[in-house]
Amino acid sequence: MKKFLQQLSEFIEKYRKQITYVLFLFSAILVFAIYNSINAPIEFNMVKNERYLKVIDRLKDIRNAQVAFKSVNGIYSNDFEELVKFVDSAQFTIVQKRDSSYMQYDRVYRIDMLREVIVVDTLGYVSVKDSLFSNTDSYKSMASIPIDGIDEKFKLKADIIDKNGYNVPVFEVRVSKDLILFDQNKDLITQEKQTVSVDGVNGPDIVLGSLSDVSTNGNWPTTFDFERK
Repeated sequence: MKKFLQQLSEFIEKYRKQITYVLFLFSAILVFAIYNSINAPIEFNMVKNERYLKVIDRLKDIRNAQVAFKSVNGIYSNDFEELVKFVDSAQFTIVQKRDSSYMQYDRVYRIDMLREVIVVDTLGYVSVKDSLFSNTDSYKSMASIPIDGIDEKFKLKADIIDKNGYNVPVFEVRVSKDLILFDQNKDLITQEKQTVSVDGVNGPDIVLGSLSDVSTNGNWPTTFDFERK
């Protein structure tokens, strides 16, 4: 044992510089690993929130265009090109509703009776583009996911479903978190896709609307709806 300790001491003395270098390198790697384990989720969340804001703003543009399309056509569009052309060329009808009444002879009672009606007056027309996108042409690229490095489009579907015996138009737009966060840490993306929280975007996709319910809402929390300068 004494001989072994002496040999070990001689070995350490002989390779002191090399051992010091290895220990320093190991310490640096350990420090980096600890730093990365703490900092990586913070940086991931910063990137995630920035990209989610861009995507959600684009989805809001799509929603505005779809609501306008339905108000004119009675259904939602199933095609982005059609939606862009609609914004470019369509007009809203400006109407005014007012109560009115008149006397009408009633053959049953054989007297004049008061009839109340609602009169709709057409006041004019206004361009959909000027109404919704007066200072921007961003709607022309509404189909594209607004993230650098991604050359993909949102998935858009429209349908008519039965709700309590009525045919109701619906639409849905979605994009996967995998696509939005394509260049981020895969483990953190997996965690994000499993989010179930009142202040998070739940599920594997960001979704606007629904093909099973009558809704034009998104699955994001209200924190993404605050007005930003």
